[in-house]
Amino acid sequence: MTSATTMNAALEPVHRKRLMDLAREVSFDAGARLFEEGRRADHFWIVHTGTVTLDLRTPGRRPAVIETLGHGELVGWSWHFPPYLWHLGAEAMSPVRAWEFDAEAVRALCAEDPEFGRAIAVWVGLVVAQRLHASRIRLLDLYAPHGSGGLV
Repeated sequence: MTSATTMNAALEPVHRKRLMDLAREVSFDAGARLFEEGRRADHFWIVHTGTVTLDLRTPGRRPAVIETLGHGELVGWSWHFPPYLWHLGAEAMSPVRAWEFDAEAVRALCAEDPEFGRAIAVWVGLVVAQRLHASRIRLLDLYAPHGSGGLV
């Protein structure tokens, strides 16, 4: 993931501070599940240390890893869009320290402060767009006759 989608790069200091005022530090052991596909998306995280994988469960197989996230990256964006259900799962691949946010509290602050809400929406949109682009490249590498080739 590019650094443009990390919280520090995407949010102005005033918006970072407002968001971080709602944060609480949490830890996950390696192998801990942060969330499961189809369950309620009521929290999200920003990785401080360690790595988290996003995965897709496939019946009869191990979960397919879709993305690996590290320092400063947003874990979870489904909390921002109704119906607030996870589209993937997430697992700590190493011991993880992260800042955890209550999604309802952040959405309430977004509604209360439209400038903050816009900044959060643009940030989450950048994350979604980058992850969709990365997924497209991976699919081309897997299924295109000659790989993804160069970007035009």
